[in-house]
Amino acid sequence: MHLDESYDVLVVGARCAGAAVAMLMARRGLKVLAIDRSGYGTDTISTHALMRGGVLQLHRWGLLPRLREMATPSVCSTTFHYGEEAIEVAIRPANGVGALYAPRRTVLDSVLVDAAVEAGAEVRHGHTLVALLRGGRDDRVTGGVVLDPEGRPRHIKARLVVGADGIGSYVARLVQAPVLRAARAATAVVYGHWSDLVAEGYHWHYVPGASIGVIPTNAGRHCVFASVPPSRFRNSFHGNAMAGYHGVLCEVAPSLAKELMASRLESRLWAFGGRKGFLRKAHGAGWALVGDAGYFKDPLTAHGITDALRDAELLADAAVADTEEAMARYATIRDELSLPLFEATEAIAAFEWDLERLKLHHQALNRAMKQEVEFLTTLSAAPIEEMTQ
Repeated sequence: MHLDESYDVLVVGARCAGAAVAMLMARRGLKVLAIDRSGYGTDTISTHALMRGGVLQLHRWGLLPRLREMATPSVCSTTFHYGEEAIEVAIRPANGVGALYAPRRTVLDSVLVDAAVEAGAEVRHGHTLVALLRGGRDDRVTGGVVLDPEGRPRHIKARLVVGADGIGSYVARLVQAPVLRAARAATAVVYGHWSDLVAEGYHWHYVPGASIGVIPTNAGRHCVFASVPPSRFRNSFHGNAMAGYHGVLCEVAPSLAKELMASRLESRLWAFGGRKGFLRKAHGAGWALVGDAGYFKDPLTAHGITDALRDAELLADAAVADTEEAMARYATIRDELSLPLFEATEAIAAFEWDLERLKLHHQALNRAMKQEVEFLTTLSAAPIEEMTQ
């Protein structure tokens, strides 16, 4: 026996993309159910860093104060280390953004889930999508079959099912969402959270064939990652991840490696073996994809969360309009903003550069990021939370 329920939207995945889109849709008056198979506030592999576009979105939604209250440090500069050369870029205040932030996912995802619930969305953790419901002559998606924590099936009827369930999206597989663009390169990343580091701001270190990032995050810790091609990851990290990690640190940033010797690793090392990026079709009959489910690029440029927050608003707007034209516009804008970022990221992730060529790739990435921010500033200047009061 199953239970039948009805919503305007079923969101599969309640991490940063899914929770954000559920919040925005609920603020606009839609009846929304978001499910996630994991628990509330759990951690996940992430690059942490928010770029200006992501911070701008959180500001517009009225959520930045919550991140600050949870001791998320302000990032006021970004330094690019090309071998021995260091180029520091100050974060200039604009459009309500005075700094960048890199919250732990335990913090960011929880803030977004809480905001979704406050907006009227229902969020259920420990619930898993096992099938889609379909109907009509066009075989339109009309909802999903969801198992609760006790394994009981629930039929959730919805006019729109949103796949926000990550790289390996089950929703994308069930609807057979075509891949519109596939990357040729990928990087592997290993990172840990360290205490007692004094580095301020974002620091990105590069030598040919490897990269290091230092990102200040919550609880006075820094996320320090090592990024290499997957072939080197398999050869150097297999069997002794710490030795491989330390070896890359010594190669790319010797002074940082020495500093870590006096620091303390406050977590296990997290490892991501690499996956080539893709751009999937954004929507179809009764379904849509958002976040990594629809568009994933290599984590080396740390831009995934920012794009997920951008696309959450684009999709929420389309869902409220509830027309094919609006959904097509969501897909068009997503692709136009994403492809320059995708291409610049792929060029960097390929590691087929010397340091001078890498600077050119970073310039292309910067142009794409500015284009994204310029678009976001054309949206309403007032935080959406204020507009709905």
